[in-house]
Order: sequence, then C-alpha cells, then structure tokens
Amino acid sequence: MLRPRKKYTVYDLQKLKGKRCLTHIHVKSPEEAAAAEEAGIDIMSCSFDSPEAQKRLPRLVEAAPRSFFSCATPHGLATQEEAIRIGFKALEMGASSLYCSASPFIIEGMARERIPVVGHLGMIPRHVTWTNYRAIGKTAEEATALCRQMKDLESAGAYAAELECVPENLASFMASQTPMILMSLGSGKGCDTQFLFSDDILGDYDERLPRHARAYRDFAAEHRRLQEERIAAFGEYIADVKDGSFPSEGNLLKMDDELLQQVISSLNEQVKS
Repeated sequence: MLRPRKKYTVYDLQKLKGKRCLTHIHVKSPEEAAAAEEAGIDIMSCSFDSPEAQKRLPRLVEAAPRSFFSCATPHGLATQEEAIRIGFKALEMGASSLYCSASPFIIEGMARERIPVVGHLGMIPRHVTWTNYRAIGKTAEEATALCRQMKDLESAGAYAAELECVPENLASFMASQTPMILMSLGSGKGCDTQFLFSDDILGDYDERLPRHARAYRDFAAEHRRLQEERIAAFGEYIADVKDGSFPSEGNLLKMDDELLQQVISSLNEQVKS
C-alpha cells in the first residue's frame, strides 16, 4: 500500500488545490487510523466534541503519526474565546486543523489566532431545523446563498470548508471560485477532497446507506456473526462446567501428594496442640 511521503501541512494542501482530488476519511478508533494511514489516505478527520473524543485524539495521532488530522469542534460554541481555547487544546494534542460548523464570526476569531479552520457549507446537521435533511442548492436562490456563504467563510479566514450534499455541478463551480479547499461529502467529484466516514466505507451499521456513500465491507454482518460466536462459546463453557468436563487435566496444577500430606499432618498437629 502507498503511504504519504510526509505529514501534510495546510501549506501542502493549499499547493495541491486543483492538481488532484485528495482522499479523506473520518475515523473513530486507533485501529481505523492506522489502517487508513497504511492504505495511503491523504487526510483524516475525527471527533473532538466530547471528553471521550478528546482523550482519544492522542491515541489516533500515535496510531497514524504521518497523517493530517482535522478535528471536529463541539457544537454550540458560544464565544470566540471558547473556540480559540478548544482550538489551541486540539492543536497541542496533535490535531493539524479544526473543523467548525459555527458562524463566520466564531471562525474569524480562531483564524485570527492562526488556528487552521475548516468551515461547513450545504446540509449542516446542526442546522437542519432550518432546512430538513436534504440536498442544498438545487434552486437558484439556494445556490446563490451558498456561494455567498462560501465567500463569508473565506473572508473569515477559513482555509477549507466541508461541502455537504450539494449538487455536483454547483459544487464544481464553487471549488473554482475560491482559494479554500472544498471537501466533498456527497457533493460529487469536482471538489478538492473526497470525504466519507469510516462507518460508511466499512458498512459498520444496520441503517440504510446514504445515497452519497459506498460500503466496501459489511462489518455489521461480521459484528452479528461475532456476537453469535460469543453466545455459542459462553454457552459451551457453561455446559462444560455443569457436566464436569471443565476444567480438565490440562487446565489443572497439582501439588506433590506426599508434600500435601505433610502439610495436612502439620496442620492437624497444630490443631491438637
């Protein structure tokens, strides 16, 4: 498998804009991070939006030391100061940049401190009360608004933006109109990176696969198979204990019989005295 020759920087990613589409996976475990790096992934993203995720980040970086990690900040950031604090914390723990779906105002504060920030455009899960879960930009009004929002992120200092569920031809046009790196999640081939979650690639859940995704394995079926094997193994163990076949001679340790008799005799003498 091919691996990146070195760990990318934001500078490297900017220089690659327009030259080739970078590969991008969101990972959730050190095992996935190590596998993605070994396979030759260009960019990884991961969560940083809970205490558990924050504890996991150093393990991901350790598992894939040559990889560029973009961490998702917690939703609901209220102030620039809070965003800056979280941004510096993530960078100190090994992140290469921060993903932030908050407003350009919040992103501007982070970018002003030279924290590399990825914004979010299109169908933004935290904003679905305004849009519902659907493709964004299929009307002239929405497409125009998206282009304006892209320029707002650019002006705020974001070096990149995730473009989620936007029509492919509109996404291609947008990528040509900004120096930002546009990361396609369900927005076609014309962006600067192609982004999928590891859960989608591995088929690691039972729900219907999103239209924009492709499963390359069926880990959900493997998990079900392993659970059946666990139940069967535990049942066999219980049966062996009940019928006396476990533990067998090979599972046991024995003391020399003469020594045991000496111990028993010694204890009996102590009781008598």
